[in-house]
Amino acid sequence: QVQLVESGGGLVQTGDSLRLSCAASGRTFGNYAMAWFRQAPGKEREFVADITCTGSTRRYPDSAKGRFTISRDNAKNTLFLQMNSLEPEDTASYYCAAYSGCYPPRTDEYDYWGQGTQVTVSS
Repeated sequence: QVQLVESGGGLVQTGDSLRLSCAASGRTFGNYAMAWFRQAPGKEREFVADITCTGSTRRYPDSAKGRFTISRDNAKNTLFLQMNSLEPEDTASYYCAAYSGCYPPRTDEYDYWGQGTQVTVSS
């Protein structure tokens, strides 16, 4: 089992930055590919970023490229999401997820999920 706890969300204004964290416990964090997803009310869950177990490869959808950066500190069992130039469209609950393998799946079939942290961007 892996337990994931997100933090760092909040209410910000357009153009501001936030750094989300996801603290992992329970198993060897460095064995898991990790990802961030988000879900706004009334919308489907959306992929935000993923990263391999070593941190060597990261992927983003077009909506996040150039604004968001995913990173991890395996020594501290923590995943991060640096979000810059935030827009109202980024308002959502943000979830971290862990996959039992080094390389992220191409779907959202992750094994473990956190409870989420709310990000609200006002215009």
